[in-house]
Amino acid sequence: MLIRDANDSDWARIWPFWRQIVEAGETYGWDPQTPEPQARTLWMGPGRRVYVAELDGVVVGSAYVKPNYGGPAASIANAGFMVDPAHAGRGIGRALAEYVLERAKADGYRAMVFNAVVETNPAVRLWTSLGFTILGTVPDAFDHPRHGRVGLHIMYRSL
Repeated sequence: MLIRDANDSDWARIWPFWRQIVEAGETYGWDPQTPEPQARTLWMGPGRRVYVAELDGVVVGSAYVKPNYGGPAASIANAGFMVDPAHAGRGIGRALAEYVLERAKADGYRAMVFNAVVETNPAVRLWTSLGFTILGTVPDAFDHPRHGRVGLHIMYRSL
């Protein structure tokens, strides 16, 4: 698997699985009907460093890193991760996460915070296995299409 910095032309290969994941409404708090130009800004907009994971030349996952806060707290990162559901269960998410955590540290971030991890998201196990802790949970904050109201975890890891 190759993990590399994304370029503008990669968006066309990210958008199909971005749309599928967001439309499912199970892991991201973005509007499931987000139009493509707005989705592109959410994922690849200013201030983000974006990566893609490729298998045999096919983009199978992507991630972005950006400052979670500004000013004197800008050394705390935030990130988003997506793996094409057609390629789930192959270790792509873990490989992408490990790479992004290393790059974030090399870029000068001291820690990473996830502001809203849906508590039913299987990625919670991945994040905890990579050293993230749950700082707290906002109860009943996310209207999950299958589980009803579920909490959103705030997760943290020092880099």
